[in-house]
Amino acid sequence: MNDDQDRGTKLVHDWNGTIGYRTHINEETLRDGLQAPSARMPTPEQKAYLLSLMDRLGIEAACIGFPASSRKMAEDADYLVRHAQREGLKLQLAGAARTLIADIEPIVELSQKHGMAMGANLFLGSSPIRQHIEGWDLSQILDLTRKSVGFAAENGLAVCFATEDTTRSRPIELAAIYGTAVEAGAKRICLCDTVGQSVPKGVNMIVRYFRQTLGDDVAIDWHGHNDRGLALANALAAIEAGADRVHTTALGMGERAGNTPTELLLVNLRMDNGRAFDGTDLAEYGRAVVEMCGGHLPANYPLLGADVFRTSSGIHAAAIAKALDCGDTHLADIVYSSISASMVGRAQEIEIGPMSGRANVRHWMRTAGLNKHFTAAELYEIEERILDSAKKHHECLGVEHLAQIVSDVEAKMATRPERIDA
Repeated sequence: MNDDQDRGTKLVHDWNGTIGYRTHINEETLRDGLQAPSARMPTPEQKAYLLSLMDRLGIEAACIGFPASSRKMAEDADYLVRHAQREGLKLQLAGAARTLIADIEPIVELSQKHGMAMGANLFLGSSPIRQHIEGWDLSQILDLTRKSVGFAAENGLAVCFATEDTTRSRPIELAAIYGTAVEAGAKRICLCDTVGQSVPKGVNMIVRYFRQTLGDDVAIDWHGHNDRGLALANALAAIEAGADRVHTTALGMGERAGNTPTELLLVNLRMDNGRAFDGTDLAEYGRAVVEMCGGHLPANYPLLGADVFRTSSGIHAAAIAKALDCGDTHLADIVYSSISASMVGRAQEIEIGPMSGRANVRHWMRTAGLNKHFTAAELYEIEERILDSAKKHHECLGVEHLAQIVSDVEAKMATRPERIDA
């Protein structure tokens, strides 16, 4: 930490404290994320590039798809395993499967073919509503669990067993299902908020309940959806309650309102417990996912959106400009931002629009180097014209518009018989 950063830290009182519990991340973009109806299926080469970015970000595990769902998915999974071996990626790869032997066999084949230790993320509906719709009873669920987990474990796969719709399921039935999975060889269970109905208080309760029920020898995953806009908050609550791993997708991609966003969880873990990552890789990950998987980033999307480190407000601009005038770029970076722009290789930007004041204009004029070419009176006239134009427009003024104002003033000054320095 340099002197500017140290001074900035002393000027900010943090009421949040830290998250003392460290958690791993299981990245689900290449499986759960691509289930979004608006998503575009990336090529195997694009998937491999995204997998490499996950690895560079320090993500511990990634699901590479559902190999049994189609020949294409099986071929893509094979390509990704070979890519991971060739590039020496550190993250653990896993395939998704239902609790059916036929679904698990392709993952076993991948693992044995390439000599790679792999995970199997098995899932099975558990809630009363799913049982009713599917015509299942608890005994059938327990039998499927026992056979599928046993087969996967016996064939050397690291099993993570998930009950779909966990957060709308009965505790006594969940305890029986998870207990059966653990007895059959699962070392990790996953609590799923499949339809995003949880709030942080409920997440805290269910994670603590199963930590107490299953003991410390069984790892607990949290998989949450964003239907109520609480996926990130719920993920942080799960971590605080003791979850060992959280499932995420890039930009929160996924069915309906999506999942816990990878990049937002990463930045929160960095701020709250010091988890390290390269911000330029994170920005590239967001860009690559948009390009390769479809969709777009709203301008106000946290961390990566176009507007996140831009301001046109006069009050905000004045504070940022004052810090910049003192040569303190770190202070300028945090005076009106909780997240530092430099964390993702960006910088604070001051623009000029209908909500702007003189600080915005003067900052632009300084950065444009106009102070060196005009008299004080001419600078004042440029400032007045820009402000007048900004107040009449419905959006921020572009560089070309600003340059035209300067050019107009220059032309006007050239016709004067004498330039008077005010």
